[in-house]
Amino acid sequence: MPVAFASARGHAYTRLKEYPNTMNEERDDAAENAPPHPDFRCGFVALAGRPNVGKSTLLNALIGFRLSIVSPRPQTTRHRILGIATSDAGQILYVDTPGLHRGAKRAMNRSLNRAVHSALSEVELAVQVIEAGRWTDEDEALYEVLREQSMPRLLAINKVDLSKDKAALLPFVAELIEKHSYDAVHYVSALKRKGLEMLTQDILARLPVRAPVFGEDEITDRSERFLAAEMVREQLMLRLNQELPYATTVEIEQFKDRDDGVAEVHAVIWVERDGQKAIVIGQGGEQLKAIGTAARRHMERMFERKVFLRLWVKVREGWADDDSMLKQFGYTD
Repeated sequence: MPVAFASARGHAYTRLKEYPNTMNEERDDAAENAPPHPDFRCGFVALAGRPNVGKSTLLNALIGFRLSIVSPRPQTTRHRILGIATSDAGQILYVDTPGLHRGAKRAMNRSLNRAVHSALSEVELAVQVIEAGRWTDEDEALYEVLREQSMPRLLAINKVDLSKDKAALLPFVAELIEKHSYDAVHYVSALKRKGLEMLTQDILARLPVRAPVFGEDEITDRSERFLAAEMVREQLMLRLNQELPYATTVEIEQFKDRDDGVAEVHAVIWVERDGQKAIVIGQGGEQLKAIGTAARRHMERMFERKVFLRLWVKVREGWADDDSMLKQFGYTD
């Protein structure tokens, strides 16, 4: 049965089912239906970039809903997240990808890199997101990957609101586009929601005429179960110091709606060592309690019902280098 709850845009959206890796199939389904009007456009668009350039914040701003989790730390996004933005002009299916890592030594980082490559092979357009005034070796590596794809590519220069000297951006961008080929360049601030209208119009103009893949009120294809795990992981990223968040992941063992209308969620926080477990739990369990309280409140706002959340912390040494564990935790290409 479809799951429906209200979005931050003020209307309900319905998640019919999950589509973990079926973008091409959805294209075929959409092609069988007539578009709402002769110039209605629809297509998949990758938001790609190195870690911590603001891709998730940009996704949330573009769809008008806080879907993808956000923290100041790199590697916050570990999964491909589909965000759906529907307007009278068309439907843009944004794919928020993990950051591309150079010299990835751990199995999880290699898995995230494969997810990026896989996503880029299945979209009609890519938006490379960079920080204003900064171009790194990781940005260059991603550009080389994009250049191999036969599709339009746009450059979104994010965080322009943080640049004190706007004039200094001009020679930076001039040198960048002299050495790199983009179909268009956009200056945006995802946090301040600046420059997004022009970016959206440019994206739509480059997408094919096609019927929408999803209903007009749908925001994502991800399940509440998945979103619940992400909200717990977001609190780990926000509340734990330094490198510890990267040694953690979250698995939902149970998600059910009780007869009293409460969503009961059982989640396991996996860590790699006993010392990490102690830190996550905190003195007298205070840290774990704070993580659970904040995550539960976020779930209740998103799911629009009461949530009963139980958390456990368990140790599995080397889970981030164990392919079977990565598959169990949903880290798939």
